[in-house]
Amino acid sequence: MPRKHPSGEQVPDDEDVKAVERAMVAIRRSQTRRALTRLAEGRDDADRGDAVSSPAVDVLDAIEAAEQAGTPATVSSVAATLNVDQPRASKLVAAAVEAGLVRREADQADGRRASLVRTEQGNALFEELHRFRRSIFAMAMSDWTDAERAAFARLLTRFVESLAGITGRGGSNPQG
Repeated sequence: MPRKHPSGEQVPDDEDVKAVERAMVAIRRSQTRRALTRLAEGRDDADRGDAVSSPAVDVLDAIEAAEQAGTPATVSSVAATLNVDQPRASKLVAAAVEAGLVRREADQADGRRASLVRTEQGNALFEELHRFRRSIFAMAMSDWTDAERAAFARLLTRFVESLAGITGRGGSNPQG
């Protein structure tokens, strides 16, 4: 029987929706910094397991989201992407700058603002992180057919885009 959302809309009480909810919770749990660090520590090619646990990586993800949206990365865009307040985003950015992963550059359009740019070290770490994440995802789908992988990528991307439209949180790119 459908339930009502606090907004008054009907919420389907459907087994597929329940399965998606359970899967999303499981994904969220498996993608925590602690879980990823544990995975990284157990892999021969992961000599930077400590970097996976760094909050600075969240800033690198937020910068990538801004790049994909075609907008400059700023402390404000980091706050919006990470769903944190401005002071917290500022601390995260400062940590990324201090770690040598990000630098601030004067915004060409507005000299009062600073754009955030990955450093060479930040780019290297980010590429390493992408390789690590993708290797985990590839292992999880290793026994899938090409058609299954393509369908999953298409449907997951569509789901994330729809979810971003509902929650107002964009900047995600599951293929990134």
